[in-house]
Amino acid sequence: MRFYKQQHNYYCGIDLHARKMYVCILAQNGKVLIHENIKTDPERFFELIFPFIEGVVVGVECVFCWYWLADLCAEHNIDFVLGHALYMKAIHGGKTKNDKIDSYKIASLLKGGNFPTAYPYPAKWRATRDLLRRRMYISRRCSELVAHIQNTNTQYNLPAFRKKLSRKYNHDGVAERFEDPEVRKSVEVDLAMIESLDQILKQLEWHIEKVARQHDYHTLYLLRSIPGVGQILALVILYEVHDIKRFPRVQDFSSYARLIRPVKESDGKWAGHSNKKIGNHHLKWAIKEAAILMLRDSAQAKTYLAKYERKYNKGKALGIFTHKLGRAIYFMLKNKEAFDMKRFFDQ
Repeated sequence: MRFYKQQHNYYCGIDLHARKMYVCILAQNGKVLIHENIKTDPERFFELIFPFIEGVVVGVECVFCWYWLADLCAEHNIDFVLGHALYMKAIHGGKTKNDKIDSYKIASLLKGGNFPTAYPYPAKWRATRDLLRRRMYISRRCSELVAHIQNTNTQYNLPAFRKKLSRKYNHDGVAERFEDPEVRKSVEVDLAMIESLDQILKQLEWHIEKVARQHDYHTLYLLRSIPGVGQILALVILYEVHDIKRFPRVQDFSSYARLIRPVKESDGKWAGHSNKKIGNHHLKWAIKEAAILMLRDSAQAKTYLAKYERKYNKGKALGIFTHKLGRAIYFMLKNKEAFDMKRFFDQ
């Protein structure tokens, strides 16, 4: 957890919503200068904050609608801080909660140096990252449709499919194996949706890779040097990390990627695990997938995993291997070096 510690003349806390925003501005001595509920309108907000623009910092909780506010502050060279939603909930929670109180608490946390920060993803890459996440959503929908066809096949005790249903050229004869016209129609709908979404995915992947080559071709090339990492995994890691310099230590990167389990201690004793959801689940998925693909094709990787499977269970052993790969990715990006298989297993 990192806190915003910089000193300013004015501290602006905002409880932001889609249509309304409660704005609280505190002076350095703690005096409330503005405490007002306004429409979520850039012009109105800028008019309100303009008298303090020379020495103000704006803080807002990381909710879904912060993009426009960050861009407005960047346009006018106003310091902007994004608050970590989970940590903020723990810090300024209380019995009484409303927009007015929340905006004051945000401003107070900023002033007191207790504002837990999140990473305000830069506007230049932000839309591409979101488009890539949309691509992952569509891919999951395709998998659900395939699973529905397979489950329907099992319900009627029909022979298992021998080919991947995610491929259009394997769809011939799939619907025809179901005698019931209603069931056949349901499967035909699934197949039609798979074909349609597959075309969308291909277009998205081509577009995103084209943009990624303009953003950071060198890093994309480095990530592709990892055995088993193809186009999609490299893109996910590239856009979910963005700038490796934002992680001062490899431990920070591993925590963000959910490769280590947060531990709770009390009185020097182990007291279980804390919130597992803190971190980036997209990045965790990509690194874990990369680890599984490397294990599929590398004899060295299989030998390494087997050593830990004898000591722990399979899940724990895979977690250790995934963590090791995550650390390697961190140092690859930090040192701008390609993946070295020998070095990976020697360390």
